[in-house]
Amino acid sequence: MAEALKKRSEILFLYEIENANPNGDPLDENRPRFDNEDATVIVSDVRLKRTIRDYWYEYKGYNGENGKDIFVRETKYADGDKEYVSDGKRRAVAFSESREKVLDTCIDIRVFGGVLPLKNDSITLTGPTQFQMGRSINKTEIITEQGTGAFASGDKKGQATFRTEYKVPYALIGFNGVINEKSAQYSKMSDDDKTLLEEGIWDGTKNLISRSKFGQNPVLLLVVNYKDSFYIGNLRQRLKLISEKNDLGIRGLSDFRLDVSAIIKELKANKDQIDSVEVRFDERLQLSPAISIIDGKLDLNAI
Repeated sequence: MAEALKKRSEILFLYEIENANPNGDPLDENRPRFDNEDATVIVSDVRLKRTIRDYWYEYKGYNGENGKDIFVRETKYADGDKEYVSDGKRRAVAFSESREKVLDTCIDIRVFGGVLPLKNDSITLTGPTQFQMGRSINKTEIITEQGTGAFASGDKKGQATFRTEYKVPYALIGFNGVINEKSAQYSKMSDDDKTLLEEGIWDGTKNLISRSKFGQNPVLLLVVNYKDSFYIGNLRQRLKLISEKNDLGIRGLSDFRLDVSAIIKELKANKDQIDSVEVRFDERLQLSPAISIIDGKLDLNAI
């Protein structure tokens, strides 16, 4: 197995969503999670991790074959002529309740950590990669759409059912994340796992083509790789939108410029503690100030 990573990294990820529901709340009629105080939409870290897990499972071969798997995913088992969804304990039994086997096999536990439930106990593994709740950079609102379904609610009904959907017209959503190299020594998260994490963040978001998520698009992924245990923190909170439109009137990347000057200032002030800054962004995104990127990395000498 590859050697555990030894450097701390900090992540800033932005994606846009148009006329869709970024993260419905099942306890509130699946409305988008929303902060009424500042009119911003909220996305849980669990939603982002699920996006990444689904990408690994569907596109990178972590499907239980060839010694590669996702621990936190739905599996089923048969009992007689019926099929049931496995619980956590049954899932742990599939790995012989072995901490080492789970870590060797399951990339999501190496990266995010998790709880391995045993018959009479449990093993808690703290994940190196942690995300804050995501939040929109712009103010937005929830819109309601109503329509009719294709079927009636029951037999001998004269009318099809009605459906109600809740969406946001547009939101630029940002996540802060940190990869803790100390925890990686215990979970065995490697540099290869980190590469797949970054790929899952970007390409996983782009491949969310379900009805409620179609309209999501990755916009900016910035990964600051440090030389030691230092990190800047709160990168998302340092961003600002520059637009001639009111926030509620923004409908796309062409409607604003993203002010990254406060982040550039921090990167410059802490240049001696930074090994590299990986950058990936949508070419339509207008950054202020413009930045110089060489081979996918920020030119630290140019800031």
